[in-house]
Amino acid sequence: MKFIILFFHSARVFPFLLILLLLSGGKLSAQTRPFLRSGTEALDKKTNADSARLKASADSVKKLKADTVKARNVSGLDSTVNYSAEDSVIFDHERKLVYLYGKARVSYNDLELGSDFMLLDQEKHTIFARGSIDPKTKKYRGRPIIKQGAEAPAYTDSLFYDFETRRAKLYRISTEVEGGYLQAQQSKKNEYDEISIKNGKYSTCNLPDPHFYIAITKGIVTDKQIVTGPAYLVIEDVTFPAIIPFGFFPKVNKRASGVLFPTFGEEATRGFYMRDLGYYIGLTDYWDAEIRGTLYSKGSYEGSLAARYRKNYKYDGNIMLNYASTRLGVEGTPEYAPKKNFSIQWSHSMRNEANPGTSFSASVNVQSSSYNSVTAAGGSYNIQAIANNALRSNVSYAKQLGSLFNMTASLQHSQDIETKQVQLELPAVTLAMSSFNPFDSKNRTGEQKWFQKINVGYNMQAKNSISAREDQLFKKEALSRFVNGMQHSFNTGFSQNVLKYFQFNIGVPYRESWTLQTIRKNYVAQSDTVLIDTVRGFSRAYDYNFTTGLSTKVYGQFHFKKGKITDIRHTMTPSVSLFFQPDFGKDKYGFYRDLRDGQNNLRQRYSIFEQAVFGAPGAGKQGSINFTLDNTIEGKRRSNSDTTNAVEKFPILQGLSFNTSYNMAADSFRLANIGFSGRTALFKQKLGINFSGTFDPYVLNERGFRVNEYAFRNGKLARLVFMGFGFDYSFNSAAAKSRANNANQANNANRNISPDQAQQLSQISTDPNAFVDFNVPWNINLSYTFNYSKPAFVSNVTNTFSFSGDFSVTPKWKVTYNSGYDFYAKKISITQFAIYRDLHCWDMAINWVPFGTYRSYSIDLKVKAAILQDLKLSRRRPYY
Repeated sequence: MKFIILFFHSARVFPFLLILLLLSGGKLSAQTRPFLRSGTEALDKKTNADSARLKASADSVKKLKADTVKARNVSGLDSTVNYSAEDSVIFDHERKLVYLYGKARVSYNDLELGSDFMLLDQEKHTIFARGSIDPKTKKYRGRPIIKQGAEAPAYTDSLFYDFETRRAKLYRISTEVEGGYLQAQQSKKNEYDEISIKNGKYSTCNLPDPHFYIAITKGIVTDKQIVTGPAYLVIEDVTFPAIIPFGFFPKVNKRASGVLFPTFGEEATRGFYMRDLGYYIGLTDYWDAEIRGTLYSKGSYEGSLAARYRKNYKYDGNIMLNYASTRLGVEGTPEYAPKKNFSIQWSHSMRNEANPGTSFSASVNVQSSSYNSVTAAGGSYNIQAIANNALRSNVSYAKQLGSLFNMTASLQHSQDIETKQVQLELPAVTLAMSSFNPFDSKNRTGEQKWFQKINVGYNMQAKNSISAREDQLFKKEALSRFVNGMQHSFNTGFSQNVLKYFQFNIGVPYRESWTLQTIRKNYVAQSDTVLIDTVRGFSRAYDYNFTTGLSTKVYGQFHFKKGKITDIRHTMTPSVSLFFQPDFGKDKYGFYRDLRDGQNNLRQRYSIFEQAVFGAPGAGKQGSINFTLDNTIEGKRRSNSDTTNAVEKFPILQGLSFNTSYNMAADSFRLANIGFSGRTALFKQKLGINFSGTFDPYVLNERGFRVNEYAFRNGKLARLVFMGFGFDYSFNSAAAKSRANNANQANNANRNISPDQAQQLSQISTDPNAFVDFNVPWNINLSYTFNYSKPAFVSNVTNTFSFSGDFSVTPKWKVTYNSGYDFYAKKISITQFAIYRDLHCWDMAINWVPFGTYRSYSIDLKVKAAILQDLKLSRRRPYY
């Protein structure tokens, strides 16, 4: 499939685009359409007269009711012509004609033909096929369907076919071609497999009278080349004043390399541009790539490489590399210096059946911190990408080692856009052993004894990581910043039901960390600073603890004889656990040291492992009792839609938890803060509510410091030091479900798309029309978050409100919006409006950001089908 694209550009008007489809001799699939019969009426009258004469002449006619295939060897042909008809088969032995009526079928070699009527000439080795007029509906039915070889079937009003010369002539053909629909008044195919068409229409509109089409006056298609006459674009029966006089193109039946046409426009900051001029490279059947470049009149330029690969039933992925040199400001000023940025994106997935027990996946998104803000997210103007402050990447390989072990190796990346801090783990390896019961017997019969329930597990982690600013990451001295180590974890546990209603458990974990770097701190009296030195060499640290716990469930139920609510059930899950850990900060372990000044005064107690990749063992003796109480409340009510006294469950409180601990080994502040959290959903799950908070049981002194004195002893309640609250509400919950289903379908469908298309799908905000559900008339989503904190005398309050939604003005018009307000900053958040119009085979999308940093608008009118994605009209005013 090849196209010629003509366009005219003006800085003030929309471009005119004309795309010419050149028919390939490849895949054709049937598309039924109500066409009128072609100019074969004279022959139809002749065949009808012959049929009447033959039916009246019993001496020369033999009439058969044919329900099975009749095979006849037509003289002079190299194969048997098989034919059948459901109504009747009439033979004219004098003129060697065969008339087939009612769902006639003919097959010859790889040719298959079906229609309501056929006339087979055994002497001339030809066949004529057409449909018929239904006497009741007066509609044309039983149109001929022709299929040859591996080609998909095609529909036509009538056709002639010569078995001997293999030539065919078809009238008013209608077929599906490469995601579009082709109509032609006449088409011919000769013995050299050359196809000629006349008065053709190509469109992605599936209507008999399409809203738009590319008119092809005539054309010839061969195996190696395509030649076409004049062609032009017609929209709503209006011919555009741009005509291609002729076209000549090479034609190959595989991926072909070629030029990718650019787009033109203007930005206020970077000037006029020629965007995405490139070259497509069809590497193999499994790989292809696009190389594109963009030039701006004020000195900026961009380049990109996009590649995709796929092997069926094995793996697929795509790679996107971008580089940009951007000049902003006035020429000759320091701001005009080029800002160089890059972006690397890679996505890879492997099918589970490709290699059972092994998996490999990649999701890489690495950028310079200013790439999105400076380049407008690569020219996509995706506000979500521009406002994003964090990037993450992960490349993971996992393999099952026998039945007991699993190994995972990964490369991980995290990046803070605001602080420009980058954290890398190159690599991180985990070896996990499934827990097992060493004292249990494989031949055991009956229940496990208590000692047979003891389980043992093992886990190993190894990391090599670095944390640095992005401008220091690729310097030579960055190699000295890597920290590495290995940690072994052994877990021994036991769980048992006691006293019928209680669950008792014991755990004894042991961890040992190996590292190649430790630190030493030295006090510098002259500058009153602390100097940190890195000491290289193998060191080990370890810790262990003992934990035991007891938990149960308590149920309370209330039954109501009257009213709609029949029952309310309250479930409490209290648990108490004991945690003991030695003080690994003691000198005998060697994990901690003292930092003293020149007068030998203690300035700090520090661990030599505090900068190690797995941290340092805990200092201070732990002997704490932990308390947790979980609550859920649900109810039952009588159903309104049932007359058999059926009841339905509904949640009242999906969760309410309290937790604290008491450290018996501490010398002060033994009682920890009291935390609580909860969540619920009301109004048939439309309103979701969540909350959390923390109480401090100790009082503050005049300077705002905690004092080892309980607040309740002074007749006061515990201090509220943190409180968070939030809710979200949807006035039409079906819309959220529909939107999620549409997004899932798009994610499942983009397995074989180009990286550019995958990026467009991920940037829904710039073109979310594919996810607009016109079947949902309206939807409103509200969300609110509130946070309060007061660690001492000064409190801090933040709360934000946001809303989004859509509504259908008409069945084909949809308006969407989203905005919000930050009460702390006293500013309206990013506000967007969008209008979508479903034009059957076209889409219209208007996006508008009315104010703020990213104030802009865009208008796009485009064809829905991806094959004609360049047939569009666009007008943009970017925020640049």
